[in-house]
Amino acid sequence: MSETESDGEGANGDTGAADDGSADGDGTSASGGDVANGGDGVAPVGVKLGSTRTVVVYPSPDGEGTEVVRTLTCLATYEDVLTGEERVLYGEEAAIEYPDTVEFMLRSGLPEDDDSAEAAATFFRELLAANDIPENSAVVYAIPTIDNEAGLANLEAVIEGSSIGGELVRSYPESLCGSLPAFESQLDAIDDIFVAINMGSTNLEVCAYRRGEQLVPLSTGSITGNEIDRRVANYVEEETQGRVNIDLTTAREYKEDHADFESFEPFTDVIQQPGGGSHEFTIEDSVMDACDEYVDEVVDEVANGFLPELANSHMKVYQLALEKPIVLTGGMACLPGIVEEVETRLSDELKRDVTAIRADRPDLAAAEGAYEMAGYLASNL
Repeated sequence: MSETESDGEGANGDTGAADDGSADGDGTSASGGDVANGGDGVAPVGVKLGSTRTVVVYPSPDGEGTEVVRTLTCLATYEDVLTGEERVLYGEEAAIEYPDTVEFMLRSGLPEDDDSAEAAATFFRELLAANDIPENSAVVYAIPTIDNEAGLANLEAVIEGSSIGGELVRSYPESLCGSLPAFESQLDAIDDIFVAINMGSTNLEVCAYRRGEQLVPLSTGSITGNEIDRRVANYVEEETQGRVNIDLTTAREYKEDHADFESFEPFTDVIQQPGGGSHEFTIEDSVMDACDEYVDEVVDEVANGFLPELANSHMKVYQLALEKPIVLTGGMACLPGIVEEVETRLSDELKRDVTAIRADRPDLAAAEGAYEMAGYLASNL
């Protein structure tokens, strides 16, 4: 139902576009997998309950390194043919076996109403039950920068109502959690000044951090990974002169499997024809055209929206932040070469040198950073 990765050696896997079934390489905690339990054996747990995927990081049962659970944030129910009882599937298994009825309950980034909150609670309960995640734990979970008090309260209820976090439950911004693994200093980065760009599925979030304080947070739902999926689907239809129509799941897979700013190569796929037979087609431009537009829009929003506001509100922080690397977090930051593209285009737009960095695994970074923070909090209980 989900993928569990062990990190006994503390080595990061290769960065690449994430896929539905498995991550490329081993997930790791930001400190190399050796965050000690707190007092009375309290275990740190980091959680990112995301719109597309959920990641949980916790200590390995053998005390060597960490375990990483990474799965699609979705749920499906079916009736047991023997007992008549309702059964639940979650994650990849639910998406593959019940594609017509599977529910992604956090499409907007948060559980918006009672029904989605209940579904999210069921999903999280099933995930925890299927994995050896300690109940005697200090939990830190990442939250999006969205002005939605009801949704944030629902997410809090999902986490606090679960079996974990018996000693402590606390939330921090996703972009802060996701930034920490990108810095060599790890938790020391909380005491620094930097800008973070969270390139998520449902929102683009940009903010500055000053000793952990979030300054001038900007969030927009118009520049997102989900929007790029829609563009890929539309561009594939245009590129094939209307002969090929793909759904958003396939478009996301094309993006995650093939988008590459360093060395993109055209790829082929095959569809079944309605009247029988199959049609093979080649995609040359659709995926990278959509991703190119995404980077241009991100750079425009940062350069002409966020940074002027930061300069107007906190000029000294603005000056100091641009002397430091800008941190890219979120699923879109997984695309090969996107760091260099953002660097180049933002430098051109600002007419000054800008550097950017990301964690080795941006798709795991928010939960890894949350795990580091949970370890610190647990050690001080």
